[in-house]
Amino acid sequence: MQVLVDADACPGVVKEILFRAARRVEVCVTLVANQYLRTPPSPFIKAVQVPAGFDVADARIVEMAGPGDLVITADIPLAAAALDKQAHVLDPRGNWFTRENIQERLTMRDVMDQLRSAGVETGGPSSYSQQDGRAFAGQLDRFLARHARRPGAA
Repeated sequence: MQVLVDADACPGVVKEILFRAARRVEVCVTLVANQYLRTPPSPFIKAVQVPAGFDVADARIVEMAGPGDLVITADIPLAAAALDKQAHVLDPRGNWFTRENIQERLTMRDVMDQLRSAGVETGGPSSYSQQDGRAFAGQLDRFLARHARRPGAA
């Protein structure tokens, strides 16, 4: 099991939570972005830089993802593609994308895109809060407790 992160728009606090978790449970965390990312020295943390371009990082994450992996993203089409690869998908606010909710989220995204195209002000997501960070950390910890191989275990 590995953790793949859509890192271009991932909040810094989420990256820090993931770095701590990688060292604690010895799980591989890979940040994928189209820009250089500085990561702490650790055999469990790496960054993959992809060329700039529309959905290039997303395509690389989907290519790397497999059954049982964890993908961290707020990108709904990426979440749908990762679910198709039987990966688990968590957004940076601690919300799970699932087979049960992904179609509704894709539909809502399309409706909002159509409204914006028609000139309707739809606003954006609220700013990232400490509560969002705590929710993410809690969901990540619960997931890793169930799915990560324990350090030192065979």
